[in-house]
Amino acid sequence: MRAARTLAVAATAFAAVGLAAPLAAATNGPSNVQVNPYDVHAGSTITITAKGCGHGGKVTSNAFPETNLSVNSNGLSSAIARVYNNATPGNYNLAVKCSDNSRVVTHPFRVLAGRGALGGIGGSLAPSSTEMAVGGGLVAAAALGGGVFIARRRMSGAGA
Repeated sequence: MRAARTLAVAATAFAAVGLAAPLAAATNGPSNVQVNPYDVHAGSTITITAKGCGHGGKVTSNAFPETNLSVNSNGLSSAIARVYNNATPGNYNLAVKCSDNSRVVTHPFRVLAGRGALGGIGGSLAPSSTEMAVGGGLVAAAALGGGVFIARRRMSGAGA
């Protein structure tokens, strides 16, 4: 009798856990959506994180192409999107939608003007006339100093 009771209690417990598992796995859609950085330059990347998308999802915006959410071991979904190079500076919204839910959550962010290439002017400019005059003067002074040094050395060597 005790074995039958124990078996009945165990079967009831397993059935309760088995029926509750699909409910625990179901999500209410995305929540706690965050963007980093909030202010992003055109052409740069932005990281989007969201909770509640256990099977991934999509992130959409006018400022970047549609991006897939990937899920890590902590149940946190994330995506990295590259803002268009020609995105107009201003305020934008992104929308997060999970694959297993129809709920959509939006979050704002701001696009700043692009920074362009930070390459400097390199060899793109010719020297100015002032720079040429200073350089020519230094070369002439070096030549004059070298000539004086050689002349003095010859004079001191001739007397020895």
